[in-house]
Amino acid sequence: MRSTDPLLQPFAIRNLELRNRIVSTSHEPAYGQDSLPTERYRAYHVERAKGGTGLLMVGGSAVVSPDSPPSFGNLQLHRGQIAPWLEKLTSEIHTHGAAVMCQITHLGRRTSNYSGHWLPVPYPSAMREPAHRAFPKVAEEWDLHRIAADYAAAAVRCRDAGMDGVEIQSYGHFMDAFLSPATNTRTDAWGGSFEKRLAFPLLVINAVRAAVGADFIVGIRMSMDEDREHGLGRAEALAALRRYTGAGIDFLSVIKGSIESDASLAKVIPSMGTASAPFLDFAGAIKAEIDIPVMHASRIADIATARHAIKAGLLDLVGMTRAQIADPHLVAKLAAGQEERIRPCVGANYCLDSIYASGDAKCIHNPATGRELKLAHVILPNPAVRRRKAVVIGAGPAGLEAARVLGERGYAVVVLEAGFEPGGQVLLAAALPRRRDLIGIIDWRVSEAQLAGVQIRYGVFAERATVLAEEPDVVLVATGGTPNHDFLPRGGELASDPWDVLGALSEAPDSVLVYDDNGAEPGLDAAEQLAAAGARVEIITPERMLGPDVGAMNSPAYLRAFSEHAVTVTLAHRLREITEEPDGSYTAVLFSEYSGREITRNVDLVLIEHGTLPNDELYFELLADSTNAGVIDYPALLAGAPQPAGTNPEGRFALYRVGDAVASRNIHAAILDSLRLCQPM
Repeated sequence: MRSTDPLLQPFAIRNLELRNRIVSTSHEPAYGQDSLPTERYRAYHVERAKGGTGLLMVGGSAVVSPDSPPSFGNLQLHRGQIAPWLEKLTSEIHTHGAAVMCQITHLGRRTSNYSGHWLPVPYPSAMREPAHRAFPKVAEEWDLHRIAADYAAAAVRCRDAGMDGVEIQSYGHFMDAFLSPATNTRTDAWGGSFEKRLAFPLLVINAVRAAVGADFIVGIRMSMDEDREHGLGRAEALAALRRYTGAGIDFLSVIKGSIESDASLAKVIPSMGTASAPFLDFAGAIKAEIDIPVMHASRIADIATARHAIKAGLLDLVGMTRAQIADPHLVAKLAAGQEERIRPCVGANYCLDSIYASGDAKCIHNPATGRELKLAHVILPNPAVRRRKAVVIGAGPAGLEAARVLGERGYAVVVLEAGFEPGGQVLLAAALPRRRDLIGIIDWRVSEAQLAGVQIRYGVFAERATVLAEEPDVVLVATGGTPNHDFLPRGGELASDPWDVLGALSEAPDSVLVYDDNGAEPGLDAAEQLAAAGARVEIITPERMLGPDVGAMNSPAYLRAFSEHAVTVTLAHRLREITEEPDGSYTAVLFSEYSGREITRNVDLVLIEHGTLPNDELYFELLADSTNAGVIDYPALLAGAPQPAGTNPEGRFALYRVGDAVASRNIHAAILDSLRLCQPM
C-alpha cells in the first residue's frame, strides 16, 4: 500500500518522476580526490540513495572553468578526467532508486587568486569578496563568451554521464553578480539597466539549453531577494526568473539572502539557536508567483516542518540536506514508521565549518558521514558476542556511543554514570540557550541505547571493585576530563572556568577577565553568558585571532553577542599569574611575546579556558586487571578490524578508554573514538 504521507508521494519534474518529495540539495562535502568524485565521494552520496532520498544534488558548486579554482573542495567539470567518475556515480545512485543532478557554476570572486592555475578570478566589477578575500579582474567580453561556453560544456558532460539534470548556481557567484545592482557597476552592454544586467545570465542559460537539448532538465538555485543594501530585490528577481523560465529553466531552488561575508552566509544557512525554516513562508510566496516546481532548503531539520512545507503547498520538494548529513537513512526510517529513530541534525554547522578547518565535512555526531568506506551508518549484530558483557564508565557522548554500538552488536551493556543524568560536558555546552539543541546528541543516544537493551545506572561512582563485580568481558572508560588550571605557574587555583558559569550562573560579577587558551566554543560560551548577565567582560587570548577553532558558520553568533554587550578582546597576550587582592578582587598579569611587556588587569573574576585533563585514575587502576594493558592496536583500528586479543593471561577483560578520558578534544572526536573501536567488536 502506498503511503499517504505527503513527504513520501512521488513528484514529476518534466519527464522525471521522483519517488518522494525529499531532496539532498546541492552542497560540497569536499570528499573528492584531486577535484574528482572518486570512491569516497561516491560512497557518501550513494548512502543517501540507499537511505531513500528522492533526488540527490551532487557537485555543490562544481566549477566549469579553469579560472574558477576550487575554494572548498569543488569538483572540476572542465576536466575530461571527470567523465568516467560522473558516470559511475550516476549509475550507482540510479541503481538505488534516486535521481541525481549536478550543480554547475563559475565561482567568480568567491575563491582565491592564489590556488589552482593562479589565473586572475573574473567578476563583473572590481569588488573584493570579504569571505574569500580575492581581488577580482573585471571580466572582459571575451571572458563572458568563454565562460558561457564552459557552462554549456559542463552541462553536456553531466548529461552524457547519464545524470537527470543540472542546476545552475545563482547566488554569490559569477553569473548572478551581473544581475545584482550591488555587484554590477558596469556601464557597458553588460551592466546598468535591468535588461543589460540580465544579458549575461541569459547568455549562459541559452547556451546551456542549446547544448543539452530540449529534454534535459535544467534548474536554477537562485537568491530571490539578496536582502542587502542596493541588492537584488524580490520584484527584479521574479522578473529575471520569468525570463529564465522562458529560456528553458525547469525548476527553482529558492535562496533568500547573500553569502559574501560570514555574517550574511550564517543567515542563509542558519545554525542552532535560530528559528526553524526561517525562509519557508518566503519560498511559498515565490512559489505562488511562478509555474515551475519549487524546492527550498534552509534549516528544515525535522520531519514535521518538512511535512508541513509539502502539505501546505509551500514547496513541491523539500531540501533536508544537513538532516541527511546527520542521518542518510532519514527517508527509509520515515517510510518504515521509525521517525523517532532518525538521528537529529542539531544545527551545529560543524559539517560546514570543518571543511575549512580540516579539509572536509563532518557531522558533529555522526562520524560515519564521509567515512562510509570504513564505518557503517547501520550497526549489524554480531552473533559471536552473545552473552558477552561490556561495562562502560561514563554517560557522556563517548560513553553513550560505545554503549549504543556495543548494544546493537549484541553485547549485554551496563553504563555506570556518576551523575544523575546523561550528557557529560554536552550538558555544559547546551546550557547556553541558543546552543540547547546540542542535547539532541545525548537524547538520541540514550534512546537508541535503551532500544538495544543497554542498562544505564546513574549515581554510581565506579571504582575498581565496582567494575570487577560486574564480571565484564570488555570495559570502556569514558570518564571525560576536568578543567585544566595546571598550566598556569602561579595562581591557577584562584581562577574559575566555564564549568563554574555555564548553566550555574546566579549572579554575574561586575568585571570578568576570560582567558581563552583553547580557542574553541567553551570560553566564548562562558564570555557570552557572563556578558548577557551584565558583567563587563574582556577576553584575553594568546592567539592572533579570537576563537580560531570556531568556524565561520558559528562565529557570527558570538560576535553579534559580544558587540551587543560591549565585550572587549585583547589578542596575543598570555596569562602569567593571578593574585588575590585584600578587597577580594584579582590581579591578572599578562605578557606579550611580541613586545616583551607585561600588563595587568584588576577584575572581580578570572575565568580560564584551557581544555581539560583526563579523569584517568580508574583507567590506570584497571590496567593490571586487563588482558591488553589498555593497548589499542592502531593499524587494526584504522582498518576497521577487531582489536587483537590481549597477552596478559591473568587479565579478566579487554580495557579501552575513549573521548576526553584520553585527551581534551571535541564531541566529534569522542564519538568517532567509540564508533570505530566498537563497531568491529
